[in-house]
Amino acid sequence: MKASFHPYTLQFKQASGTSRGVLRTKDTWFLVLESEGEKGIGECGMFRGLSVDDRPDFEEKLQWVCENINLGLDILVSELVELPSIQFGLEMAFKSLESPNGFDLFHSEFTTGKEAIPINGLIWMGSESFMKRQIKDKIEAGFTCIKMKIGAIDFQTEINLLKSIRKEFTSNDIELRVDANGAFSPQEALEKLKILSELDLHSIEQPIKQGQTDEMAKLCSETPLPIALDEELIGVFDVTKKQELLQTIRPQYIILKPTLVGGFKGSDEWISIAEQHKIGWWITSALESNVGLNAIAQYTYKKQNPLPQGLGTGGLFTNNFDSPLVVQQGNLCYDSTKQWKFNL
Repeated sequence: MKASFHPYTLQFKQASGTSRGVLRTKDTWFLVLESEGEKGIGECGMFRGLSVDDRPDFEEKLQWVCENINLGLDILVSELVELPSIQFGLEMAFKSLESPNGFDLFHSEFTTGKEAIPINGLIWMGSESFMKRQIKDKIEAGFTCIKMKIGAIDFQTEINLLKSIRKEFTSNDIELRVDANGAFSPQEALEKLKILSELDLHSIEQPIKQGQTDEMAKLCSETPLPIALDEELIGVFDVTKKQELLQTIRPQYIILKPTLVGGFKGSDEWISIAEQHKIGWWITSALESNVGLNAIAQYTYKKQNPLPQGLGTGGLFTNNFDSPLVVQQGNLCYDSTKQWKFNL
């Protein structure tokens, strides 16, 4: 077997704002396996500034993988515990190698186009008018679950935006989620959660920065609004540590980004522990190309979680790869009449 890796820069159609800054490009890496005339493709979508494997030797590790590919998936993954995006790229590439067309990784009613995955519509940060326009577009496009990034503009402005949705749509019509990306301080968080809870929201993601375990545990025990851990899960590799984290914080939900938590295997571990403790969960992409999104979507469908998932990122880039993934009426669907076009 031969392996090679190929860097690729995804270009956003428009600058996308979060509380950590404005995104214009997203770097990713493709791992290509070749064996007996067959090809397997995996995406190592390390996220600069967020992934635990955002480190200077990232490409050196990819080169090591290519030179040692014949060690096999299990050994390689076990050697790359602190590089979750490469673990995921390897899992994807090996599954791709076994797939009849390279992209049908988890054959199901989803990949045959018979069933779809409900997803949330994502509202990026920006000016009030920009955010209002996005909200209007998502509702017109048939989304019944909207996730709004908060924490970068004035809090009252964000509350007013949410109020404007609630004036028109009840929680039976539109489910609202907010994502603070750790923007609140522990001192102000509870008061802000009380204000947000009056708007009949589904949940808030990561209200305070990760790593403040005691403060987050206190917040989860007192909150009037369900809290979902996101960044908090990044960099927690050991199963015992995962158990300890969820037992200590006891969040209402966790959010899994396979690229950031060690792919299918890492996500399976988190889901198993969460379900033991009656903690809800859902899965989201982490701005991968359609190659990574495809793998995450197929894996997600197999889990049969009824909640809207965070998989609506395929249309963000100008230079994404053509794929059968399409968003229709707030669902991610697989249109088998569309062909993959993957050219590096």
